[in-house]
Amino acid sequence: MKYMILTYASQQDYDGMAGKGGEKPAWSEEDFAAMGAFMEKFNADLAESGELVETRGLDAPVHTRRLGSKDGRPVVTDGPYAETQEVLAGYWIVECDSFDRATELAARLADCPGPESVRATAYADVRPVVESRSELEA
Repeated sequence: MKYMILTYASQQDYDGMAGKGGEKPAWSEEDFAAMGAFMEKFNADLAESGELVETRGLDAPVHTRRLGSKDGRPVVTDGPYAETQEVLAGYWIVECDSFDRATELAARLADCPGPESVRATAYADVRPVVESRSELEA
């Protein structure tokens, strides 16, 4: 079964990683390098175990367009959104034996280094990937 592990961040988080302080402190070069090394090892471990299908990080919310509709017409809103609003920051698609195993993999992200202000509010979601409409009806 395939599962998606999703992580989230706000524009403030992206600014902090870029070395710009605000309500949350700027990341040091060491913090950013440690996070990068952790993610590279996490991805390599998933690839080595044969569980990694795909992974991607996403650019900052400032580079986002949100589409909705009003009166039957598309409405486009450019980012950034409220500084504290979280958006999808990255994802992994893993293929493993169970929801519990996918959860175990995602739990390893809690060990990702970073400033304590970021670690204190970080979380990940784990969701099964459906392959067909019939799986949604089950």
